[in-house]
Amino acid sequence: MGANISQVSDLSENQSLRTLIGTESVSENDPFWNQLISFTFTSPTNSGDSKLLEEAVIPLAKIFIENNPRTGNFGALVRVFLGRTKELKISTECQDQLFIWQAHNALFMIRCLLKVFIREMSEDDLQLQFSYQERAPGSCEPVTEGLLEEVICNLVHLIVEVPLLDITYSVLFEAVTSLLVLLSYQLLHKEILREGLVYKYLMQGRCLDLTSRLVKTLLYNFIRQEKCPPPVTHIFEPQSEGGGLLYGLASGVASGLWTVFTLGGAGSKPNPDQEQNPLPLSNQSLLLLLVLANLTDGPDCPNPYRQAVTSFKNTQDTSSIPSPHPHTFQINFNSLYTALCDQQRSDQATLLLYTLLHQNTNVRTYVLSRTDMENLVMPILEILYHVEDRNSHHVYMALIILLILTEDDTFNRSIHEVILKNITWYTERCLTEISLGSLLILVVIRTIQFNMTRTRDKYLHTNCLAALANMSAQFRCLHQYAAQRIISLFALLSKKHNKVLEQATQSLRGPLGSDNSAALPDYAQDLNVIEEVIRMMLEIINSCLANSLHHNPNLVYALLYKRELFEQFRSHPSFQDIMQNLDTVIGFFSTRLEQAGTDLSVERVQEVIKKGAVALPKDRLKKFPELKFKYVEEDQPEDFFVPYVWSLVFNSGVGLHWSPQGIELFSMDSG
Repeated sequence: MGANISQVSDLSENQSLRTLIGTESVSENDPFWNQLISFTFTSPTNSGDSKLLEEAVIPLAKIFIENNPRTGNFGALVRVFLGRTKELKISTECQDQLFIWQAHNALFMIRCLLKVFIREMSEDDLQLQFSYQERAPGSCEPVTEGLLEEVICNLVHLIVEVPLLDITYSVLFEAVTSLLVLLSYQLLHKEILREGLVYKYLMQGRCLDLTSRLVKTLLYNFIRQEKCPPPVTHIFEPQSEGGGLLYGLASGVASGLWTVFTLGGAGSKPNPDQEQNPLPLSNQSLLLLLVLANLTDGPDCPNPYRQAVTSFKNTQDTSSIPSPHPHTFQINFNSLYTALCDQQRSDQATLLLYTLLHQNTNVRTYVLSRTDMENLVMPILEILYHVEDRNSHHVYMALIILLILTEDDTFNRSIHEVILKNITWYTERCLTEISLGSLLILVVIRTIQFNMTRTRDKYLHTNCLAALANMSAQFRCLHQYAAQRIISLFALLSKKHNKVLEQATQSLRGPLGSDNSAALPDYAQDLNVIEEVIRMMLEIINSCLANSLHHNPNLVYALLYKRELFEQFRSHPSFQDIMQNLDTVIGFFSTRLEQAGTDLSVERVQEVIKKGAVALPKDRLKKFPELKFKYVEEDQPEDFFVPYVWSLVFNSGVGLHWSPQGIELFSMDSG
């Protein structure tokens, strides 16, 4: 077999390939096709190997584009693939690997060619490449037989019908990847595509009846997290030293493309710089699911995949009430929850969690009912904690997930009852024991501080503060460090406020004759933003004091320790009303501490605060409206989500490489 090992660089010399792309038509019944699709390899799983493969395929595909209108060989290859797939389910049940192997190889070739075709031509021209077939000797004409739609429906059927086993893993991976490639026209357009042939066939064609089964299968592929089976390079033993492959009934077939595809497989050394994805089918299925769920609604047909994603139910839901939503189905929520908890390190899993919490009320209700919320919340907090290493979109999604969760009062109460020990990834301070609620507060405050010094993104600030505000009335037994950080953040904001105020004042007093009017709006805007944030922080502190002062002696302690910070805001017109309660609390406890004597130990101060918290009459504190913020998606959310999802496909698609040239949907540094 060694004599038949080929490198990608040999593709252009391969005789079978030259026949395929050449000027002569090959009949579908010709033994050539068996020869062409009889090769064994491991598909590339990293972008470096995929790039090498694509660079080798491009010149061959361009020749094929020129010759195919005369030969119809691409359509013939597609029909050979369709012929092999008809027996796939039976082949799987019988453990007959021949048809599975050949179907996979044919689909792999089609996918590699399609990727180049899509870059080189419009969808209408692509459909023509499918439809050319030999009509008479030496001539070819397009025929309208819907072969493109046939392939798309066939791929969907394959994904939902063929069970996931070691012997079917590769062909299922290829089917999912091929659908992603067919949908990748979006990458080449700056505007969001709202129509097209592939779009139409998936949204309205024969695939429509399989919508719920496709979404369910892709979700289960994600849930199962099946690792790629080890490369089976010798499923079919070589017939002789330099000869073909012996596979059961068919014998004497000459080696086709290349006997062993060496990229990322047998005979290649793994590149330590290029991480192999151990879960290619899980990853690719999730990417396809997100792409489908974010297709835009048609004029008369809402996106059926989004309908399925937003309405599926738990398998344990025994309700007999029929769902008003089309395309609904049932799935095991416990398994889904576990997979979501395990996979939050990836953008796409976080985006799926966001989508489900925001749009599927069944999932949101289930998640909020879990008694092990820390398994979900901790990975989200870790994303925010490592904000410097994450792209901005991933941080946004994590933050909005927290905001959605904090809309629920039961969540806000329960997180303070979960005690965590030894948080290894939190390195600013050794946290040997802390509640999940206090840790959440620490991480959100750290995100605000990072944003103030680095990105200065108002949207990020707003969502962080909204999450804290939603939680504030339910703050319970705040950790000493969390209480300190709340006041420290206020101190930082106060300092920034004074600095901007000073700069604005100096610009007003500028030298006579100088024109500083251009700078004034910037200072005014900065001051306005900072005062909004300060107001929000005061409201958060006030909400905690008014609703749960007796549960939070550490916050009262931190407030008293830094009481001078609040002096300057007493008479400020923007803060006078909200400062009344803080003044009352500071005054009340200061008096009690004075009565307790001088040189008090920390323990004694805390004791006085605890007793005082019980003694403070509740009617002394003015009531304010409850702080409640609800996440609402912007108008035309597809303008954000479609480029984001495709940037994930671009960066994380397994075995897929796109040249940055020609990508119009997003800039290369976005995210």
